[in-house]
Amino acid sequence: MGIPTTDIDQSRMLEALRLAQLGLGTTSPNPPVGALLYAGDKLIGQGYHEKAGEAHAERRAIQDAIEHDNAHLLKGATLYVTLEPCSSYGKTPPCTDAILEFGLARVVYGMQDPDARHRGRAKALLESKGVQVCAGVQEEACKAFLRPWVHSLQTGLPWVMAKVACTLDARMVRSAERWISCPEALRIAHELRLQSDAILVGGATVRSDNPALTIRTPISHVPICKQQPWRVVLTRHRSSLPKDAKILTDEHASRTIVYECVENLQDMLRELHDHYGVVRLMLECGGHLLREFLDSGLVQEWVQDMAPMIGGGGALTVPGEDFLTRELHLHDVTIQQAGVDFVLRGFVGS
Repeated sequence: MGIPTTDIDQSRMLEALRLAQLGLGTTSPNPPVGALLYAGDKLIGQGYHEKAGEAHAERRAIQDAIEHDNAHLLKGATLYVTLEPCSSYGKTPPCTDAILEFGLARVVYGMQDPDARHRGRAKALLESKGVQVCAGVQEEACKAFLRPWVHSLQTGLPWVMAKVACTLDARMVRSAERWISCPEALRIAHELRLQSDAILVGGATVRSDNPALTIRTPISHVPICKQQPWRVVLTRHRSSLPKDAKILTDEHASRTIVYECVENLQDMLRELHDHYGVVRLMLECGGHLLREFLDSGLVQEWVQDMAPMIGGGGALTVPGEDFLTRELHLHDVTIQQAGVDFVLRGFVGS
């Protein structure tokens, strides 16, 4: 029988989850995690994991409490954290050491560590030292939030989100204008870039659009520690890319990766994960390359900005005369109005 939790525990975990969202796009290959510290009804400290190699959310919350003259309230306090605290040395010391050092009396966490080497270890360790532990609070919400990181951890591949902008007749270009998306929808697209570790396009997109593929007008504030996403280009020959292309000549040119003649998309994704630390990959490619990813079963999330216009033309969202190898259905679908556009988002399943 687990230790009972309260409605207050549930609501505070949702607050910790909102705090964790501030780390989206800056923590890879680590997960974004949020933490709150309460002494009774008083919030005495809070923090989130901001960047890989730096302090975890739990230690940042403790430090925040100290900086706000609440150190004397740490002994006996309750910690709320979205993921089971780490209990082993990595680039930083284990958070379980800090919990015991400062005498926290109760730890409430949302999701158990999915790594089999660490799963449940913090709970057992803390309970053996007399700390009360409540696990699985707002577990489904925490799991949903950490889905990309868990996928990356378990598969060794990035979480792939396909982002497309199209007209109502599923065309990806307009006859006279460059942008399909309205300004409000473009801000959502840049927010997705902010949350991504890399953006992938094909050589044809570079040749026709000369995109910058940078974060410019997101909804959220861009953290100082956020680097521009890796810009990944798949092309048959690097020499076919214009020498003056923005991605090759701007101040972020060192963040551009060019792959030539890729025969196996999965192997390419694995290299992005292993060598470049990419956990969240955003596709902004044309329809033919997008179809290759879909046919290979490598897309986990779909975001579609639908503009209220009908344009005709030949650039279909998913071109081809034949059906995909299997039908793909979206689940957990949300639809958001952005200006005059509608943005549909969901997870990909068969």
